[in-house]
Amino acid sequence: MQSTKYHGLSNFLQEELALSQDSVAIAERSVKQNHGSLPIVLWQYGLINLDELDRIYDWLDKD
Repeated sequence: MQSTKYHGLSNFLQEELALSQDSVAIAERSVKQNHGSLPIVLWQYGLINLDELDRIYDWLDKD
């Protein structure tokens, strides 16, 4: 993921979905270790629900 896009996603997760920086960091570590998708990891960890997962994908698709 491009660094500017990634930074924007991180801001979106914290500002729009009210995820803590720690929650995002935990998911990021899992993505790096397992080469997964950040939105899916957040959902698998129970940090977001399906509606929020859809919002993330909508945000990613907007550009």
